[in-house]
Amino acid sequence: MKVEPKTLPGFMELFPSEQLEFDRIKNIIIDTYKEYGYYGLDTPIIELSSVLLAKAGGETEKQIYRFNKGDNDLSLRFDLTVPLAKYVSSRYNELVFPFKRYQVGKVFRGERNQKGRYREFYQCDIDVIGDEELSIKYDSEMPSIIYDIFKKLNFGDFVIRINNRKILSGFFDSLGLKDKISDILRTIDKLEKIGKEETIKELKSINLNDEQIDKTLKLINSKNINDIKDLCDNELFNTGVNELESVIKDLELRNLNKDNYMVDFTIARGLDYYTGTVYETTLKDYPSLGSICSGGRYDSLAEYYTDKKLPGVGISIGLTRLFYQLMEAKIINPSIKCTSDVIIVPMTDNYEYVYKVFNKLKGMDLKVNICFLDKGFKQKLRYAERLNNKYAIIIGDDEVDKNEVSIKNLKEFSQTSVSLDDLSNCKFN
Repeated sequence: MKVEPKTLPGFMELFPSEQLEFDRIKNIIIDTYKEYGYYGLDTPIIELSSVLLAKAGGETEKQIYRFNKGDNDLSLRFDLTVPLAKYVSSRYNELVFPFKRYQVGKVFRGERNQKGRYREFYQCDIDVIGDEELSIKYDSEMPSIIYDIFKKLNFGDFVIRINNRKILSGFFDSLGLKDKISDILRTIDKLEKIGKEETIKELKSINLNDEQIDKTLKLINSKNINDIKDLCDNELFNTGVNELESVIKDLELRNLNKDNYMVDFTIARGLDYYTGTVYETTLKDYPSLGSICSGGRYDSLAEYYTDKKLPGVGISIGLTRLFYQLMEAKIINPSIKCTSDVIIVPMTDNYEYVYKVFNKLKGMDLKVNICFLDKGFKQKLRYAERLNNKYAIIIGDDEVDKNEVSIKNLKEFSQTSVSLDDLSNCKFN
């Protein structure tokens, strides 16, 4: 009995042309991380559940892929931050701080299956972890990295929106709303999705009065740091203002285009552990995609594993979801791209000569494919064309006898013969 070959819902499989584009984007992200001095890290996909779930709870714990193997209670990682916390805690004495790492890998969440939401997906993370303290200068490095990545990817105009959680926390503390800060921030975080009127309704539902709501709206509608300085006199608020000013000043010194970043006091980030600078990046022409890169500053990475204070700042790109969104919006439209510079089409049994040509081409730093199809000439050329090759190196018995190869340009339908000695002078571009 045959088994139906189908893929589980929520798991992405791509066509070769799409995979090439996916890998191109991933490599640009990785290369940019490296340009800023980040070290690659690859933590295990499977961890002890006691380690992985030390901080988890609620919906997160319900989404974990968890299983037993022998006496071990194991889980698949659901993000790359918790494994980083484990790694830094266990190797604290061997690492050099500030510790800068990037990690690109798959994570797993058993979420309800829906369009564009995956249960297995790639995260592209970077974090800088400090020992007891971490310079605010690293907070400005993050937008600089985001800027470089999305300039290279060229998906269209983008904006990095920046805020500081201390501003929000200090502001609401001054209004006597300290015990409601988390609820307020979660509501503000949804402003762009639900609109002003619904936001006001939600703020009223958590018992903010009209004056508190008016002041809240004044803060989040401000677009300039100077416009908020007189809103309240709170130590935490003032610290946040100073930190945000420092980050923006640094971005100016880094010569980032001012059209690509802005202060936005609505950015709160839903995760409670962000305590300072926070970021969200959107494509201006495609606001419906939401945030395509986000992150921020946190006080202690590894509080569940160690008493040491390990502050950090980081960003994450959910590459699988982003790729799906880009495809859906037709921002990218992968076509078949060739993975080789040339393809050899043997029409002879003299493979000693074929491999001699192959080695010659490899010595020219070319990527070389060989067609081993047991077919006729037309079928072999058709194979080469379908793979989108531009150049085919044809080797028949005549070419072997003359110590030559025939070079066929499959795009321009031209063909020429050259001696094997002169092959190194040919250009394949």
